Amino acid sequence: MSLRVLIVDDEPLAREGIKMLLDSGFAGNGSRNGREAVARIRAEKPDLVLLDVQMPRMDGFAVIEAVGADHMPAVILSPPTTATPFAPSRPAPSTIC
Repeated sequence: MSLRVLIVDDEPLAREGIKMLLDSGFAGNGSRNGREAVARIRAEKPDLVLLDVQMPRMDGFAVIEAVGADHMPAVILSPPTTATPFAPSRPAPSTIC
């Protein structure tokens, strides 16, 4: 059985690059935005989510909040890659460390 990974990033090249880096033992799928990610997390129940922090309309923290920390699989947050400092639209939930 392979580990089910959901890759969430608004940049297509980032999603494809991560897919290429994953070992063949992983079943990787991609989501283009936070809203799509919330729906897929709820429906597919992946084992791991590689989640971009900085996305338009719904950032990575909002995805975690929408799904609920108690219902989220393991998460690896992808930090912004630009030189511009990132400020989430709201403080991270206290249940997230």
